[in-house]
Amino acid sequence: MTTRTNFKANSSAKMNILSEAQCYELIMAAEEAMWRTGTDFHDKESLEILKKAGCWVDGKRVRIPADITERCLRSCQKHVVLCNSRTGARELFIEGNNAYFGSGPCTPFTRNPFTNERHRATRQSVGWATKVLDALPNIDYAMSLGIVQDVPLLVSDRHEFEQQILHTDKPIITVCNDQWGQEDCIKMAEIIAGGEEELRRNPFICLYAEPISPGVHCREAAQKLVMGAKKGLPTIYTPCIMAGGTAPATMAGVMVQGLCESLSGMVLSQCTREGAPFIMGGVYTILDMGTTIFSYGAPELHLLLAGLADVAHYLNIPMFGTAGCTDSCIIDEQAGIEAALSIAMTNMSGANLNHDTGYSEYGTTSNLDLVVIADEVLGMARRLTSGIRVDQETLALETIEKVGPGGNFAAEEHTAEHVSENYTTRLVNRAARSIWESAGGKTLTQVANEKVRDIINYHEPIPLPKDVAAKIRDLVENAVGHMPGEDD
Repeated sequence: MTTRTNFKANSSAKMNILSEAQCYELIMAAEEAMWRTGTDFHDKESLEILKKAGCWVDGKRVRIPADITERCLRSCQKHVVLCNSRTGARELFIEGNNAYFGSGPCTPFTRNPFTNERHRATRQSVGWATKVLDALPNIDYAMSLGIVQDVPLLVSDRHEFEQQILHTDKPIITVCNDQWGQEDCIKMAEIIAGGEEELRRNPFICLYAEPISPGVHCREAAQKLVMGAKKGLPTIYTPCIMAGGTAPATMAGVMVQGLCESLSGMVLSQCTREGAPFIMGGVYTILDMGTTIFSYGAPELHLLLAGLADVAHYLNIPMFGTAGCTDSCIIDEQAGIEAALSIAMTNMSGANLNHDTGYSEYGTTSNLDLVVIADEVLGMARRLTSGIRVDQETLALETIEKVGPGGNFAAEEHTAEHVSENYTTRLVNRAARSIWESAGGKTLTQVANEKVRDIINYHEPIPLPKDVAAKIRDLVENAVGHMPGEDD
């Protein structure tokens, strides 16, 4: 077969919601809002940093000139790498259209996979969750899936991080209560990495902070952002906003509000340390007017975050997204629809670091059955975006001629060489009815729950060295909590 010239090929399936012209217009509107309206910073050091950089500061209100925003956009790292905590291997390349998926943090409740009881999250539940995340092949990183509440709450973040690092070698996104909690978690990470410089060179943790919409950077969030920049560690800054509640009701208005908040954080990060690794993002959704919930299953969430991915790609800044979650109170048909739709759309949009897999009840309860189901959906979604390879080998003309009409391709060498390209299910049923019935006639959720329990009972994560684990335990046991607003 003759090779063609000027032949255009799509290597993968991807989608765009916004054109480049629309992205530009949204960014210009956000920069206008950052100057015309501004945002409030409640941290003295942050105000000093921004004023020194040339921002207009009046009390807590900060207005950022467009030229400063543009300068900071140019200094942002264009890609961020997260590593394996045991080996230092560089695993997640957060750039371009690379899409990675993980769990979410900070749910007050969890669903016990053995008793089906809904209860407050504990050290054990976070350890179980992390173990499940570690075992699943399509889950790329870990967040806690719970606020540990069987310890003093002011130091709960240290206990969460300890349970995570003991039960996985995958990268961890850590959400801390305040700057002191973040400082302790960084110390633990430095112990594991072998020092401050080693952690900076091969980070396996990513820090997290978020503003309070609309337009407020609370003291704790700003301090965590500044600390992350000073340490040179990847830091996510992500607004969680509701159309019609904490942002305008229009989709474009939501994006302007969210970009104003996220890019204001980006400016603080870059003015603290030029080139600091910064990840923009958001959880943009609607205020459901019938129930007043922050909806994780609304189609608008998927639409807005796909649009935000377009803006992030336009700016060439790593992007933090959301997928694999549901508003349903149980893992039922609704949960499957909402989680699958969000995963497929997010994967095709190319948002980089996508969290909240395993969220149910509009983000209040973690559910490990959903995590396992989402892992299967992720495998399917990645097959969708792998595209269709078209070349002389895959066109298979010689094989078609060899088999001929009425033949059978099953025994052909070409089939053996390429059949593994098809997605092999690990969870969903494709068996004949008689086989399915003889195996118990189980639903997908029942099969997922069995897998969760099997992982918890039998999966063995790669352990930390005993001396390192002892140092982590000592730091956690001696952690000191601070009341909100307490001075250094």
